Formats: sequence, C-alpha cells, structure tokens
Amino acid sequence: MVSTDLDKTNFVYDSKVEGNIIFTRVDAAINWMRKNSLWPMPMGLACCAIELMATASSRFDISRFGAEVMRFSPRQADVMIVSGTVTYKMALAVRRIWDQMPEPKWCIAMGACASSGGMFRSYATLQGIDRLIPVDVYIAGCPPRPEALIEGLMRLQEKIDTESSMKGLKAEPEEEVVKGLEIGK
Repeated sequence: MVSTDLDKTNFVYDSKVEGNIIFTRVDAAINWMRKNSLWPMPMGLACCAIELMATASSRFDISRFGAEVMRFSPRQADVMIVSGTVTYKMALAVRRIWDQMPEPKWCIAMGACASSGGMFRSYATLQGIDRLIPVDVYIAGCPPRPEALIEGLMRLQEKIDTESSMKGLKAEPEEEVVKGLEIGK
C-alpha cells in the first residue's frame, strides 16, 4: 500500500485493492474539481483583452488548465478576468456582473491598469479594481504576455486547492427566520 503524509497530498492510492480505489477527503475532491474546471468571465476593457484572447489560441492553449470555456454570461462563470483600464463609467457595470456571478467566485486583475490604474492618473480612471471587488491574483505588465496569464491561472489554482470548500455551508440561521418557524404556527 502506497501512502504519503496527508499534509502534502490529499489522496491515498492502494494498488493491492482490486478496482484501483483512491481514498480522499470530500474537501480535497471538491477543490480538485473546482481548480481544474475554471470558467472565466472575460472582462476585456482595453488593450490587455487582446492578450487575453491570445491566451485562448492554440499557441498558448489555456485548455490545458480547464479554463478554455470563456463564458460571457456571469451566471455560468466563476473567474472574472479584468483586463484593461477600468473607468468610473464602467465600474458599476463590472460590479453588477460580479454580483451576478455565483459563489464561489474569484477575480484576476490582468495588467497594470486593472491592478493600479496604470499610467492613467485622471479623474475618470479607477485606480485599481480592488477598490471595487476583491482580487485574488494580480498579473503585472502593460500588457502582460499570455504566459503571465497562464502563470496567474496556475497561482489561482494553487489558492483554490488550499481553500476550505465547506466554508459557509453550516451557517447559523438568522434570528428572524427562526422566529417564523416556531412549532405550531
């Protein structure tokens, strides 16, 4: 029987058992599924969007990481890739799309403009998308190369692998809901 320290790996493989059974934790299995099936919501706002499109081409092949399904519907996506300059005029639309995405959701800020406003220090430019929505991975560059986006996706996969997938499932019911469910009413 081959087994390793569970802190390093999340599964145990027993080759002597007929049928090749793998033992794992539910949390590890859910995180493995999440990290290998990321569906990006491309929020291409400026020139970085061209590099985002190039990442999906055959030369860079983003499908190796399970992220080739670009979804333009926020209800079908779980990773928002904000690429380009975010103006205050577009900020409300970006926030609305972010709010429509189901949980769990992650955000990648691609490029200098999405990360910090870039070279635009004006009244019309939001100085970083992290002032509007929480960002999980920052990708530097103006514009960043497709390889940098792939590196950012791999960093996001590492982050997802360490998260607790059962977080928030056993939340305490709200007091108002409990009062409405009293026995006999």
